[in-house]
Amino acid sequence: MMQQMIQTAVRLVYPPRCLGCGDLVESDFGLCATCWRDTPFIGGTTCAACGIPLQGPDDGHRIECDDCIATPRPWRDGRAALMYRDRARRIVLGLKHGDRADLVQSAADWMARAGADILQPGCLLAPVPLHWLRLARRRYNQSALLAQAMARRTGLMACPDLLQRIRRTPSQDGLTASQRAENLTGAIRVHPRRAEMARGASVVLVDDVMTSGATLSACTDACLAAGANRVDVLVLARVGKDD
Repeated sequence: MMQQMIQTAVRLVYPPRCLGCGDLVESDFGLCATCWRDTPFIGGTTCAACGIPLQGPDDGHRIECDDCIATPRPWRDGRAALMYRDRARRIVLGLKHGDRADLVQSAADWMARAGADILQPGCLLAPVPLHWLRLARRRYNQSALLAQAMARRTGLMACPDLLQRIRRTPSQDGLTASQRAENLTGAIRVHPRRAEMARGASVVLVDDVMTSGATLSACTDACLAAGANRVDVLVLARVGKDD
């Protein structure tokens, strides 16, 4: 009874607001009808490797996009919750650069639903790492926040520092896929103190955005080199060719 009274008082002082536009909504961590309509959730037939939407019905067989067929991914399966455009882009940028920790819970819920088939019992959630200098400037790793929130939601284990970015790399913005891959050569490894956790594990890499997949490929290679049994990827948003 007392807890309900406290929750009621908190709602009176801090009524729930839309994560997208700030308008009043009925429940915490929600989107209003307009923002929900403008947020491009991914559904239907998708590439099994990178999560991008594909045309045509899902016939139950593994389908991959042209890019993933031409350049096979080092990981097994990939899923994404949103396309990186419109309201979703603003949500990602708010989480990444705007100190919008209030977005983490909903984003993790969307990701957990999108990746339900790869979030199997016993798998290990591992965020894409930031170099310590960038982490010091930003004060948080948004991918680690997402991994930890998904761990709480699913009961799976998250290891925020399974991977280390041991070399500072320039921004990937504006680089081609091959330049992105070259930029990350030798930049990521499994943390020496976490090597036993990686060995034989089924790792699910967690990130906010997948563009070319170069960073996730470098993380996958590091996990496999450390003896991981399988690696999948799960991201909040996927960049399309036209985005």
